[in-house]
Amino acid sequence: MTQIPQVYPAGFFFIFSCLKPLSLNCLTLYLIPMIRFSKTIGSSLLVAALGANLLQAEDGANYNKAKKAELRELATTFFGVLPDAMPGSENDNDYRRHLGEKLYFDTLLSKNNTQSCNSCHRVDQGLGGVDNAPGSTGAFGGVGDRNAPTVLNAGFQLAQFWDGRAADLQAQAKGPVLNPGEMAMPSEEAVLDRLRMDDTYRELFVKAFPDAETALTYDNMAEAIAAFERTLITKDRFDDFQRGDDEALSDLELKGLETFTGIGCTTCHTGPLLGGGMYQKVGLVHPYENFSDLGREAVTKDEDDKYKFKVPTLRNVAITGPYFHDGGVSTLNFAVRKMAYMQLGMELSTEQTEAIVAFLGALTDKGR
Repeated sequence: MTQIPQVYPAGFFFIFSCLKPLSLNCLTLYLIPMIRFSKTIGSSLLVAALGANLLQAEDGANYNKAKKAELRELATTFFGVLPDAMPGSENDNDYRRHLGEKLYFDTLLSKNNTQSCNSCHRVDQGLGGVDNAPGSTGAFGGVGDRNAPTVLNAGFQLAQFWDGRAADLQAQAKGPVLNPGEMAMPSEEAVLDRLRMDDTYRELFVKAFPDAETALTYDNMAEAIAAFERTLITKDRFDDFQRGDDEALSDLELKGLETFTGIGCTTCHTGPLLGGGMYQKVGLVHPYENFSDLGREAVTKDEDDKYKFKVPTLRNVAITGPYFHDGGVSTLNFAVRKMAYMQLGMELSTEQTEAIVAFLGALTDKGR
């Protein structure tokens, strides 16, 4: 049997600290994938189970072809590449997507004709599906208390909004239009009255929903917006690396990938989005300063969900700041250090932080 290597106590700490709040999710999302990845019942299995410094890079490590292949297998086990299509897109047609895009950018959906979906979730000008503000400004100048999540790749997530109160993209699209603090339309009927007055919209709805008895409905409006959002799938260099391109990532980015997996970030940031697949308490080990936002508890009324939020996707994270549910952290470097401290009880070195930030930069869409 291969000699069992030394592992760091932090591995024990974060695995066992996550067992109570995550229960089977922790075992399923972290331990089981690593067991599948292990090739020997000895060092690989134990190091996988403990999650401590799995493939910790030496300073100046030589990322030869064999080392890159090893990292690629690890990355594929934890993450995998983004699929080419989002769930639900099989029901979309070109007219529906076109209608959804028009609606997404149209300020007609706000009471004073100043706000569109794109106002807070900007996909124009190469932006990252956000407005890069701590809280978004509504139609009448009010500022929300949560940071706008990216719309890019959003349809791959388990739910929408930070607290998961919308099950899918269609449900999410309905909310802001009627929210008094956002687009502030008074009712669904008021929205439909505006759309009915536009000849182009009346024609597009019929083409987009040819089998509907009544094509122009509030539900269909939201479904069309969702159809457009289902096209917002990004392509990045990390996926290129996982598909076999040995030159896609720099040595520093590869070191960041090793560090990211080795210290336990993958306990929550797993799957093709590197997040978006579970809820977790913010401040698992050390508390976060914002105690006013109860997170998912406000939705479920379950005290166990206090301060829990949807784990954000890390795809495009380098261009979607500021960070956390309240936009309280302005830089990615500080966000990485703070998350390691709050969630894992670790204080990262400058070198570890810089490497992780470099890796996260490789998750940016190549067109942005």
